Order: sequence, then structure tokens, then C-alpha cells
Amino acid sequence: MSKALLTFCLSFFVVASGCTTGGIHRTLVQNGLTPALSPKLLAVYMPWFGDHTHMDVGYSSEDSTVLRKQIQQARRVGIAAFVVDWYGESRPYSDHNFGLLQAAASESHFQVALLYNESEDQDDEATDSAIAAMDKAYTAYIGPTAKYRDAYLTFDGRPMIFIFPKSGHIDWNRVRAHCNSWDRPPLLIYKDQPAAQFADAFAGSYAWVQPGPGGWAPDGSNWGEQYLKSFYNTMKNKHPDKIAIGGAWAGFDDSAAKWGLNRHIQRDCGKTLDKTMSLYRQYYDSSNPLPFLMIETWNDYEEGTAIERQPAAANCSVGGEPQVQAVPQ
Repeated sequence: MSKALLTFCLSFFVVASGCTTGGIHRTLVQNGLTPALSPKLLAVYMPWFGDHTHMDVGYSSEDSTVLRKQIQQARRVGIAAFVVDWYGESRPYSDHNFGLLQAAASESHFQVALLYNESEDQDDEATDSAIAAMDKAYTAYIGPTAKYRDAYLTFDGRPMIFIFPKSGHIDWNRVRAHCNSWDRPPLLIYKDQPAAQFADAFAGSYAWVQPGPGGWAPDGSNWGEQYLKSFYNTMKNKHPDKIAIGGAWAGFDDSAAKWGLNRHIQRDCGKTLDKTMSLYRQYYDSSNPLPFLMIETWNDYEEGTAIERQPAAANCSVGGEPQVQAVPQ
């Protein structure tokens, strides 16, 4: 067993009988593609810990030493970039921490990208907020005046900005037109499929952790298989001209979140991550490779999706059922 794989096993899946070989590395080894054709691995990152509005996970997201360690840990398991939850300047703590993370990424030949959460303002105000956020992103993180521009994630030379929908009040055609003046116009990537009137504004779509048809099973057994199959089938056959970003997740448990709705996807002792990371191979191969696969998430302990360390539902009993534990401090 390689040192990297051993590190991955110890960090992600600790079971009674020892370390499983499932997960990121096995998926990459078994996918039958050369490294150049394998999906580039991304991971969604939450930058708000240390802020009193979120739970205490034992570190602060504004600690540059922590950020450097997280980047090195992510690189060891094959992750090339963090896609960072971001609300523009409306949440200055998270915005500040993105800047620190980008600086740390630049030191380590790592990359970062923004996952912009739509404003929940009404119509024109929401669109204006999105345009203001894009302007901030361009000035501080993406454009020619950005100090650590080299660390921002690009595809075919253009920066990628991921969009997480909220109210649906944003006129993305206006935002797209505004951003076309950038020296490198961004590729806007939406969760699932955008509304038809905004289809031309987006360069692609990404899959997001969810059970899909059938909804949330009380026992967490619906891990999203049908949802992912539908996503890949739609992107491959109906939108072959768009960028497809696959999704993978270890599980879901929002019982620790203030906004939690008792929703669960069981981790199944690492099998859920294994299955979600490999399902794309039913639709993509070396002749038509998937460009990106995004793990959701690196460190969202509040919704139980974190893979950063032994997470909130990772330990398994001898019988193999996940045992919920507190986040280690």
C-alpha cells in the first residue's frame, strides 16, 4: 500500500477490521484512464469556521497554517482545487478567508474557485448584488490586478465561477453580458440545469449531493444513484456542448446544523463515496472524458458531508453500520 493511499485510509475511513481500500485513490487507479484523461478532482470548501455563527470544528478558517495543511492534505489524496462557498462582500469573514486560501494555494501550486451563492434579494436587487459580487471577484481574485491570479481555477484559459441557486431572482443574462468585458470572460457553471431563458449564460452544470427521485430515505439508503445517472445522461446526450462537472459525496447528515431537516444519506462505511466517485464511468471514457469530478464536501461538518478527517458518521461497527460520532476537536 502506497504512503498516499495509507494516509487517505487513515484520514477517511477507520473501521473495526482496519483500513478499507475504497475511495479516491482506488477510483483513480481503476478508472482505466491515463492521469491526463482522468477527471480533475475538485472539492467544495467551507471558509467560515471560527466565525461564531457556525459550529466549532477545532480550527479557524483564517489561520494560514491550517489552510496550508489542508491544501497539502488535499493534494495527497489527488484533489487539485477547492471550490469555495462564497457570498461576495455580504459575508466579509468568508470573503477574507478566500483571499487567504488563494494566497496559500499559490504557494503550493494548488487552485481555488468561487462557488457563488445567489442573493435572496428580490429581482433587480438580486441581479445588482450578483454583478457587484462578480466585480469584486474580478478585481480581487481573478482579473489582471489580482495578486494570486495564478491560483484561480481555469478551463481552456478561462476562470470558472460556480453558481449555487437560491431565490431564482437573478437575471443571469444581464450578469453574463456584464462579465463579457473581462480580459478572460468567466465560465459560469450552474447547479443542475438553469432555467431555459438563462441556458446560454452558462457554460456548464455541476451535480450536487442529493438523493434525487424517491427523496430522503429515513434510513439514509437513497444515496443518489438515479439522480447522478440522470445528470450524466442529460449532460452527455442533451448538452454535449456544455462542461459537465460530476458529483461525489461520502454521505449527508444535517442533524448538527441549525437549519437541519433530519436528512440523511448513510456513508455505508465508505461505500457511498466509492459508488458516487465511480458512477460517471458508465457515461464517460477515454474517447469522451469527464473533465471534472467534484467531491461535496471537504469540510462541511454541519451537513455531515466532510471528508477532511474522520467525519461525523465515518466509524463502522463490526457489523458494518455507520456509527454517528461527534466531530473530533
